[in-house]
Amino acid sequence: MTLATWRRPGWAWFAVASTLALGTVLAWGRPPDAIDWQPALAWRQPWRAWSAVFVHYSGLHLLGNAAGLSLVTAFGLAARAPLRLAMAWAVAWPLTQFGLLTQPALAHYGGLSGVVHAGVAIVCAHLIWRGQWFIGGSVFAGLIVKVLSEAPWGPPLRHWPGWDITLAPLVHASGVVAGLICVLLAEATHALRARHGLLRMQNP
Repeated sequence: MTLATWRRPGWAWFAVASTLALGTVLAWGRPPDAIDWQPALAWRQPWRAWSAVFVHYSGLHLLGNAAGLSLVTAFGLAARAPLRLAMAWAVAWPLTQFGLLTQPALAHYGGLSGVVHAGVAIVCAHLIWRGQWFIGGSVFAGLIVKVLSEAPWGPPLRHWPGWDITLAPLVHASGVVAGLICVLLAEATHALRARHGLLRMQNP
């Protein structure tokens, strides 16, 4: 594929989502300790910030995150996410796990939910930046309400009664923060480059 292909709206976004999905499939059944996030190993084995998202501790955990990944993929495609959004999502991917260093009591973490939250935040911020306040603002408001309702400042883990799923609320908040930082930098850089290019055209 050429660079022009990757610049088509949605293509790069779909590529990042596909990488996340493929890694998850390949990691299923592997010992979680081999590739999950462990704060004690954060600086000695930093690659775990990438590989941790592929780890799922139960079938329900995997299905729930697969559904979330499908939704954020569709959200990005519907928003015609440009290349810069996909790049922001790719950078937010490891940053989300590094945010867990603020909760060292969470000795192990695995799953897609943090990077999924980052993806939602990125698309919402992009829509708002473009002036699509209703869609972007509504979804973003719902995202913030969800994250705050989970009390990410509380215990490191929450168990869903009756379900074989354990949540790490902090990773959802970390994903939102990482996503917002990355997309705002991407959008600001794009705006500056566009403005600089316009000024050069006006003043050859």
